[in-house]
Amino acid sequence: MAKPIHMMIRVLDLERSISFYRQAFGLEVADRFDFDDFVLVYLRGPESEFEIELTLNKGRTEPYSHGDGYGHVAFVVEDLDAEHRRLTELGFAPAPIKEFYREGGLMARFFFVQDPDGYKIEVLQRHGRYR
Repeated sequence: MAKPIHMMIRVLDLERSISFYRQAFGLEVADRFDFDDFVLVYLRGPESEFEIELTLNKGRTEPYSHGDGYGHVAFVVEDLDAEHRRLTELGFAPAPIKEFYREGGLMARFFFVQDPDGYKIEVLQRHGRYR
């Protein structure tokens, strides 16, 4: 069976992105590879081996277009309200908390926040299928 190991996003300011993911989600640099034209940084948290690969293309000055195909990456937390407050206090401006109901029961509580390059990140309350 295949095992998911990472997802990649392109960034303009590597240090700003590393700082965001560290502060917002506790991800730390697992590896960093500097090449002539680009830099790859792999971020990992303590609860999972899954990584976010930040790719910096050297010399790029224009923001990347996300087009209409990019969805989001998601993180699950124990206390959604506390995380929303914490990210707000850090100045990351998370969207309001939303709730989805299905067949009369709560399916999900969540909010979105954007990283420095505008990538959407879903933060979900640990509940049901979101573990």
